[in-house]
Order: sequence, then C-alpha cells, then structure tokens
Amino acid sequence: MRNRILNAVLATMLLVALLLGLPLAYTAYLFVEDTARRDMQERLGRMSEEIIAQEGSDGLVVGGLDTSTVRLLVPDDGRVVVVYPTPENEAARLDIGAGVVMDPLVESLSMGTSGSLRMEIPGERVRTLQHQVLGGVTLLVLLSVVVGALVAVATARRLSDPLREVAGRAARLARGDFRTVPQRYGIVELDRVSDVLDSAAEEIAGRLQREHALVGDVSHQLRSRMTAIRLRLDELSAHRDPAVVEEADAAMAQVDRLTTAIDDLVRQSRASGAELRTEVSVVGELAGVIADWRGRYHDESRDLVLRGDPSLRSSVTAPRLREAAAVLVDNALVHGGGTCTVSVRRVTTRGDATVCVEVADEGEGVSDELAPHVFDRGVSGGGSTGVGLALARALTEADGGRLELQRRRPALFAMFLGTARERVAVLPDGVREPR
Repeated sequence: MRNRILNAVLATMLLVALLLGLPLAYTAYLFVEDTARRDMQERLGRMSEEIIAQEGSDGLVVGGLDTSTVRLLVPDDGRVVVVYPTPENEAARLDIGAGVVMDPLVESLSMGTSGSLRMEIPGERVRTLQHQVLGGVTLLVLLSVVVGALVAVATARRLSDPLREVAGRAARLARGDFRTVPQRYGIVELDRVSDVLDSAAEEIAGRLQREHALVGDVSHQLRSRMTAIRLRLDELSAHRDPAVVEEADAAMAQVDRLTTAIDDLVRQSRASGAELRTEVSVVGELAGVIADWRGRYHDESRDLVLRGDPSLRSSVTAPRLREAAAVLVDNALVHGGGTCTVSVRRVTTRGDATVCVEVADEGEGVSDELAPHVFDRGVSGGGSTGVGLALARALTEADGGRLELQRRRPALFAMFLGTARERVAVLPDGVREPR
C-alpha cells in the first residue's frame, strides 16, 4: 500500500516537473538573451540621441564627433561602430570600445539616411548567464521533486500505517480477540472503520457470551433429560424378557454416546481447536461412526463399507472428525443410493503427508445447479434443512482441514484433514492429491 501511494505521488511529481520544468527552462534561456538585446537597444537609443544632437541644421556633423558621452554607454568588452555624415564624408566611421569581439551578439540602429549604430558584446557572457539560469531552474525543479518525495513518504506513511493497523485489528478480531482500541488516526474514513470494528467486537463478544451461556444451559438440560432416560432404561434392563433387556442395553449405549457427544461439543465451544487436537487413528475413529450407521443402512437394504489402513494417523479433534463423517454418511443415506464406501488413504502435497477421507455412494449424485451451493447453509436438494453439509465443512475447517465435493455423479465428498506430522515420499502415479 505504502509503495503504491509513494510511486503514484512520485510519478505525478516527475510528470509535473517535466511538463513545467522544460518550458520554464526554455523560457528562461530565451529571456536572458532578450534581456541582453533590450539593454543593447536602450544603449543604442541613448547614443543616437547624443549623436543627433551634435548634427547641424543641414544634418552634418561639423568639427568632429564628441564621443565622451557615447563611450560611457559602451558595455565592458563591447564595441560600437558609429557611421555618421560630415561635410567631407557622408559615411564617416568611428569605432569605440574593444578592437575585436569574439563570437559577438550584435544589435544595430539606423539614424536617418546616412547614419547608423552597431553594437557588439561578447556572446560568451550571455551564454554563461543562460547556463546559470538553466542551472537555477534545474535546481528548483530537483528541489520541488525532493520536497514532493518527502511529502509522498509522509502521506504514504500517514495512510498505510493506519491501514495496516486497522487490518491487524480485523485479523485479531477474526482470531477471537475482541478488545477495543481507543486509538484514532485523524482520518475520517479510517476513524469510521475503527468505530465499526469496535462496535463489531463488542457485539460479537456479547453474542459469544450469550451463546456460551445458552450452550451451557442447553447441555445441562439435555444431560438432565438423558439421565432421566437412562434411569428408565435401567429399570427395563431388569425385565424378564431377554429381548427387552437387549434393546434396553443398546439404548443405554446410545444414550451414553449422545451424552459424550454433548460434553464434547460443549468443551469445543469453550476452547480453541489447537487445545483439543490429538494424534488419532482416522480409521479407528471412523469405525465407531460406521458401526452406529450400519444398522440404518441395513434397514434400507444398503451396505456401508469402511476401507483404509488403521495405521494412518492425523492431528485432529476426534469429536469433530466423527461428527463431520456422520454428516456425510447420513447425507449419502438420505440423498444417495447403493453402497456407501468410506475410504481413508494418504496423499501428499509438497512433501507433506495428509490423510484424505472420501465418502462415496452409487446414487444419482448432485445436480449441476446445486453443486456450487451444496455447502451453503440452508441449501438442500432434497427438502431437508440444508445445515448438515455446512456443519461438516465448518467442523473440518475448524481443525485446519477442508471438505470438498470431488465428484458430482455419483457423489464423492473428500475431507482433507490437517497436515500430519510425518513427511513421506511422493505416492505412486494414480493417487490424487487434494485440490
């Protein structure tokens, strides 16, 4: 930002210097010569008055020309040639001043039909003065450019430094730092942005506090309800019918999982992702998700398959990984068809090992109209709420990964988890890298 402002101001200053400096230098150069010629014309005019005053009534100079006054008007190192009429010679000549003038600047004046004046001065003196004037103009132009550069630096710093600070405040706000900053910059627009950032920080902080309080209240109420349900299931576990006892035990296991999931979500809402990430076996974490959903797939006469190397590990938040995978499996159940395959494999990007989780089915896939908005909240192609995929992407990105629709027909969703700690060699040809 600073460099762009500085370059723009300097380019403007140089353009103005060229557009004004060159004509000014040329005008000053001519002005010196014109001034010298005007001075010579004035001197010749005064000389002609003195000479004409010495002429008689017949227009002739009798008894010789008195040059005492004329000599005072001859410039240093200059020469004047006087041609005047006498009774003996109609064009008598008289040289006054230097004998020879090198490279002269010449001006002449006519005094009637038979008289004239010619003045010569050294041209070197005029050119020296012209060069001095050109140097002065050049120095003035350079001085103006230097002053303009200083002004440009000050202006760029005055604008870019506050902009960087405002951008830094916005970045801190995105990281969860909601402190207000009283500093203002004396620039109306930037001060307005600072006011808006302060208001946004206060509003976001207040909303987060209310949401955390709400999450705590909801989790407390849910745990209370889960405890009541578990007590009722404990009573059923003592039933005489073994089938009822088996169903009660299965239901209690689901209640325990739901309680654990609620506790994990509450803990995640109160801590940063980095605090919760651990090195886990991706296949091991997904095995529980597959076990939970395999029964529902069986009810729909469909298969749910998990493939991958259990040794593949990634630094993630386990509950987030399970929830995101559960959303994708549920999405394949509701909107897909055929066998749903969850594959875990390793890919490399620039030498860094990354674990990729792919969820694919054999259904009709995602329409071209829906594909660009499939992760937008509230957008659904099957009449659902449109929250699931948006939540899955948010959970994946919270751990530093990303979720993408890799193939539209049949649908294939890929979760690229956070970069693993180990570095591996590049995989053989045919393995896709995350895009």
